[in-house]
Amino acid sequence: MKLGMATREAYGRTLVALGRENPNVVVLDADLAKSTMTKMFADEFPERFFDSGVAEQNMVGMAAGLASCGKIVFASSFAVFLPGRCFDQLRMSVAYSGTNVKLAATHAGITVGEDGASHQAIEDVALIRSLPGIKIIVPADELAAAWATRVAASNDGPFYLRLGRPKSPLIYAGEERFALGKAIELRDGGDATIIANGRMVAEALAAADVCASDGIAVRVLDLHTVEPIDREAIVKAAVETGAIVVAEEHLLNGGTGSAVSQVVVEEYPVPIEFVAIRQCHGQSGDPDGLLRAYGLTAEHIVSAVQKAIARKR
Repeated sequence: MKLGMATREAYGRTLVALGRENPNVVVLDADLAKSTMTKMFADEFPERFFDSGVAEQNMVGMAAGLASCGKIVFASSFAVFLPGRCFDQLRMSVAYSGTNVKLAATHAGITVGEDGASHQAIEDVALIRSLPGIKIIVPADELAAAWATRVAASNDGPFYLRLGRPKSPLIYAGEERFALGKAIELRDGGDATIIANGRMVAEALAAADVCASDGIAVRVLDLHTVEPIDREAIVKAAVETGAIVVAEEHLLNGGTGSAVSQVVVEEYPVPIEFVAIRQCHGQSGDPDGLLRAYGLTAEHIVSAVQKAIARKR
């Protein structure tokens, strides 16, 4: 699968385009502009860029204040710091208040790589999911990331964009129609469904190819929006395929798998298997090696599909 740009780079480029289109767009960062790619915006619009320094709590407060004055505010840092260091500010100044702040967290997941556990955010979706009112998008590639940035800017209220460090495999060709809260069916199949987002979409597609060679027809859904979740697509998959595998670059507890499970249990219970990080911390290593070490590859997804189908029978 061909590699495109990192989702964080697509975010940075889209910010510049938004800045040219709308003078109310402002961007904040916490001393990481080169890495989060907000430096692109800062270079072109220095009067609309604010660096809080290494103080994410202050950055969130500043963002909420600017949003209260009618600005469309993007606040960026690494996902391990946003929401990790500023949860209280996010709870009160963003979620509870419903302010128009867009949180763009880069370097999410274990594919941060060699930086190790201290910089690998693998619990961030769980933290954000615990806050009512924040929409969560986990884009799979550069086109999805550009869409996510634009949809956040054009919709009032708080958003959380989960972005990656390395280059992402290209999933989309450009003609697809993204919609907030609507999963995208990338493959059809009647034997089982793989639900994935972010980096794991590419692994899900590779797994579906392996399954097809074994005579197993697998549906693949890109659940790019975790909140609001696409209940209709999940229930349809449960009814029509009878078995689900959820794949995510996140801890098992509290992430996309938990969100999908809640829908399935409430609406149409079927066997579910999970490809996720099993309640442990990260470690230093190259991204692909870490995906293998933590069981987040196409091979692991295929095994989970087989288990889910066996339970169905």
